[in-house]
Amino acid sequence: MRKNNFSEFDLIRRFRKQISTDASVFKGSGDDCAVLRFDKKHYQLFTCDMLVEGVDFTKRTDLRLVGRKALAVSISDIASCAGLPRHAVVSLGLPRWISLKQVDRLSGGLFSLAKEHAINIVGGDISRSDKLVIDVSMLGIVEKNKLCLREGAKDNDFIFVTGPLGGSIRGKHLKFTPRVKEARFLAAHAKINSMIDISDGLTQDLGHILKASAKGALLYEECIPLSKESRGISDALYAGEDFELLFTLSPFEAMKIIHSKEFHFRQIGQITKKKGLKLVKKNSRIVSLKAGGYDHFR
Repeated sequence: MRKNNFSEFDLIRRFRKQISTDASVFKGSGDDCAVLRFDKKHYQLFTCDMLVEGVDFTKRTDLRLVGRKALAVSISDIASCAGLPRHAVVSLGLPRWISLKQVDRLSGGLFSLAKEHAINIVGGDISRSDKLVIDVSMLGIVEKNKLCLREGAKDNDFIFVTGPLGGSIRGKHLKFTPRVKEARFLAAHAKINSMIDISDGLTQDLGHILKASAKGALLYEECIPLSKESRGISDALYAGEDFELLFTLSPFEAMKIIHSKEFHFRQIGQITKKKGLKLVKKNSRIVSLKAGGYDHFR
């Protein structure tokens, strides 16, 4: 089978060139959420995510976990902008092999997480499909003074993550907890300069922050927390699907959250003025890293 001669991000850049928006849009394509003007104190956040059988899960995957993840990935996007999820619509493409019992299991996982986060499911669409497909579009809300985006990282910012990385494909990617509470805590207690959720891999998602902020970064191998399922530093750097938050803030602001008794944030590196991404290995050798991770078309 012939491979695509383009990447996922090639397509995104191609589409973005054709997109135009009016004054109702504060921030359009290019971040975890679109940011829409709402009222004097708030922005509205808008995001969507799709899960496809054979790409994000298999026929053998517990459909309750599939339904849960379908909503969780959009909640994670809202969290990365420091917002609260509020409303969602869900569209389903259902194959002939699926039974009503399986549909109930799928919706059960989705509705259970929606209830946990007080999200209103307000509609959607259903169609027949060759494979099972779930698409969630979600609206959230965030105070204007708490909004976090990918752009904004500054020289000497400390780089933090909200939890351990790597090995998610061995279970966590279906059961992760969207870091809404952590995001709201951060926005309330410190000035966060940039933030993103780690869906495609640490280096790739940090690369989005660096590109948007026109900065570089230095990561410290010994400081990167590995999950129990991780098979090493490469897993943590490139595997993705961790859905932890990756954020940057000044050393002064970092002191406000680093000793939190409620959450354990891990510092893993520092933003640099010189562009490029480097890793300080445990033996103190410094190596260059290429931003890489999951790509739907590679």
